[in-house]
Amino acid sequence: MDRPRAGDLVWDEIGLPDLDTVGWRTAAVAMAGDLHPMFTRHPWLVQAFATHLFHGEGKARHDDHNLAVYEAAGFVGPEADRAAAAVFTYVLGNASSAAATAVLTRRIERDGGDAEEVFAATMKEAVEVGRRFPRLRSRIDALAASDYAEAPVDAFAFGLDCLLDGLTARLPG
Repeated sequence: MDRPRAGDLVWDEIGLPDLDTVGWRTAAVAMAGDLHPMFTRHPWLVQAFATHLFHGEGKARHDDHNLAVYEAAGFVGPEADRAAAAVFTYVLGNASSAAATAVLTRRIERDGGDAEEVFAATMKEAVEVGRRFPRLRSRIDALAASDYAEAPVDAFAFGLDCLLDGLTARLPG
């Protein structure tokens, strides 16, 4: 028997909701809600998806249950595959920013820099450039007047809801 690989073990961190007790959409939100922080905790995995093939019992268990979620919704065969893939790639794409930040932070600190200072200086420059454009300027001004701390979480949930609304609209019947 093969030893489990780290890229497979992390899949056990994702809960597999009981489809006999929750609806498909609740299960889809729960699994995506577990997948996103799993990718954030393991930023190397996000990058590895671009250069490695992943397989193993943990990932297969996740993928099988994920397909069951979309089949419970009413998707059949390739439609279930596409629905599951759409949500997976949405979560992976959202997690890529946190993964890139983690990798960049390590690189800056390894090179003797202060990551917080580098990010603050870069954001200051980005704001200065953004202020030259009317739509960005209005967003920058609105953000300066509000508490932006929850916006990334809200954006993830908003996008996931929109994606699931779109999938719901495609269900047969």
